[in-house]
Amino acid sequence: MVNDDGRANPERRLASFGPNEWLVDEIYQQFITDKSSVDPAWWEFFEGYSPSEQSPLTIASPAAETPPVLPIAASTSTTSALKGPAARVVTNMEASLAVPTATSVRSVPAKLLIDNRVVVNNHLARGRGGKISFTHVIGYAIVRAAKEIPAMNAAYQEADGKPAIVTTDSINLGLAIDLARPDGSRQLLVPNIKGAQDMDFAGFWATYEEIVRKARGGKLTVADFTGTTV
Repeated sequence: MVNDDGRANPERRLASFGPNEWLVDEIYQQFITDKSSVDPAWWEFFEGYSPSEQSPLTIASPAAETPPVLPIAASTSTTSALKGPAARVVTNMEASLAVPTATSVRSVPAKLLIDNRVVVNNHLARGRGGKISFTHVIGYAIVRAAKEIPAMNAAYQEADGKPAIVTTDSINLGLAIDLARPDGSRQLLVPNIKGAQDMDFAGFWATYEEIVRKARGGKLTVADFTGTTV
């Protein structure tokens, strides 16, 4: 979809970032403040870009920069407008209320998983090194399940105001990575492992670890954040 002025619809562009939409808002704010401080890979993405109407950058008003102090009887408190990632989380949570949701729970014995992880890590320690975590194993199990049952890799969206389903052959597994900022605050990034359905466990493990290293080293690119399906 293209706007009348020829620019790609910002909502459509943001949709490809899934849970990382807040990151686009944050980097765009940094981009318009100091372009040179942003990885050149983002420059093309932001060419002609403008925040959507739902973006916290658009919603925020000048008054929000200096939130008023609202006195309450017998106590003191301040009310601060949410900005950046926090505001985007609110927007996404409100939007999620319109998505049909079903929850299914299973209890699975984990003793064998625990024992086998010890065996595998002992073997790795005696050989090439490295270790596997429960997250590696569970993540790969999710990929195998989604490959066997493709409906698990589908997504819901509205097309022309009507409910629709989005299907894709590629399973791109998002990894939630909690990182500390230099100022002590934290941020949650969700890059993804693309084409995970074609990987064996060794390949999945190696790609997983590489993405985590890139995240911690500040080396993630635009492509790492787009196209998450699970």
